[in-house]
Amino acid sequence: MALTCHTNFSVPLVGAIDQGTSSTRFLVFNAQTSEVVCQYQVEIRQSFPKEGWVEEDPQEILQSVCECVEKVCEMLTHMNISTDLIKAIGVTNQRETTLVWDKETGLPLYNAIVWMDLRTQSTVDRLISKTPGGNKNHLKSQTGLPISTYFSAVKLRWLMDHIEEVAHAVDTHTAMFGTVDSWLVWCLTGGVDGGIHCTDVSNASRTLLFNINTLQWDLELCSFFEIPVEILPEVKSSSEIYGYLASGSLTGTPISGCLGDQSAALVGQMCLKDGQAKNTYGTGCFLLRNTGTKPVMSDHGLLTTVAYKLGPDRPACYALEGSVAIAGAVVRWLKDNMGIIQSSAEIEKLAASVGTSYGCYFVPAFSGLYAPYWEPNARGIICGLTQFTTRNHLAFAALEAVCFQTKEILDAMNQDSGVPLTQLQVDGGMTCNQLLMQLQADILCIPVVKPTMSETTALGAAMAAGSADGVSVWNINTEHSVTTERYQPQINPNETEFRYARWKKAVQKAMNWETAESGNGMVFTQKYIFLHTRTHTTFCH
Repeated sequence: MALTCHTNFSVPLVGAIDQGTSSTRFLVFNAQTSEVVCQYQVEIRQSFPKEGWVEEDPQEILQSVCECVEKVCEMLTHMNISTDLIKAIGVTNQRETTLVWDKETGLPLYNAIVWMDLRTQSTVDRLISKTPGGNKNHLKSQTGLPISTYFSAVKLRWLMDHIEEVAHAVDTHTAMFGTVDSWLVWCLTGGVDGGIHCTDVSNASRTLLFNINTLQWDLELCSFFEIPVEILPEVKSSSEIYGYLASGSLTGTPISGCLGDQSAALVGQMCLKDGQAKNTYGTGCFLLRNTGTKPVMSDHGLLTTVAYKLGPDRPACYALEGSVAIAGAVVRWLKDNMGIIQSSAEIEKLAASVGTSYGCYFVPAFSGLYAPYWEPNARGIICGLTQFTTRNHLAFAALEAVCFQTKEILDAMNQDSGVPLTQLQVDGGMTCNQLLMQLQADILCIPVVKPTMSETTALGAAMAAGSADGVSVWNINTEHSVTTERYQPQINPNETEFRYARWKKAVQKAMNWETAESGNGMVFTQKYIFLHTRTHTTFCH
């Protein structure tokens, strides 16, 4: 857990709950200057019950939010800053992660299935087989999305098919579905005692159940997935008062902003005009480009999503999105699974010590490949190893992999828009790695621009909350002053193209690794044990 504070504020404040894949934070912003006044962070545990499964405990998620809010309130009190100055709270969250709970008991009926979870591949295959021609893009004109393990409706369908408690609650009309934002808002506004069951357009648009043209749950889509519409939350704008905190130090404070994390970062980076874009480096990597008030469909493997709707009477704005499943997660894998590094910060030191991958290329397709391929049967691969390869080279290759994946989705976005980006605005936890940022500029051959205040995701949620009708302490149309660091390309473009071509070759080798013969995505392994005795060795399996 971590905390920071800055003192001497007596102006309106806005809080932001930032519930991510690996941690929860609560930040308080100065509504006039956009500066962070105080924040607190708690790590979130992930569980991996089976290969490809990723889960989190909904109760732990909720408790982490409450802990962060209370710790920040204590810190503000010690700073002689009244918590009454907090005029509103915004919520931003890991998207697509799927929860079902009982509206009578308030208890979750299963763990949260995290967005990168792969267990639903057989469900996806069955659903695609229902479409004319077996087309994974059959629902794209309504949803902007392919039928993929990534999105919430598929996870919800799996829960209804495989978890008896969920199926029973749906049959008895006691089930509530939601993404993380819905779960938090419902619990924080009272839960079983009058909690508000809602979501915003940015989160709803990631479910495969939401029509991005009509901005409503679509009965045809619900019928396709055989999901009853009554278990879905009410869809609201991204900036309005949803309800009020029902307990704790901030009881009575309105929750008035809600944005999926990538949409929140888009707002926080002030990418509010058609053509503006940002890339967030977190657990995954997500490049969004604002396309204005009309959805633009991609011909190059990108998603069309609702970016935000900053008020009930304001128009929805859309974005093209390139989604990469594994970015910061590859650093965590090197640390937790392989023991190659002892801390996430160590990877920069190791990679910088060699300054090259020495011909080693790493495709971290742990959850298949997302944009622009949407290839669920790809798996991670490391190519080009020699006897000279060390962990330092592997660390460099891991950072390069993040940059190459970003180049793939940026190239696709430039093709879709017809107007190439001349610089890339970035944010997210990985941007503190200066080597990564320089590598990114070199591989893209355009400048990379990083705000020195890196909390743009939480800032976007605070902006939405503070500007809502009935709160109105934040002028979202006034651009805040942002100090930036700028990384210029420093290598020959020909070298970039050579390395990128080798990366693409490695990607092709990672494709179609899992096949129907390998058990529908499940890997069959034989464990061998040697039992030694005085006179002989028995080989058992």
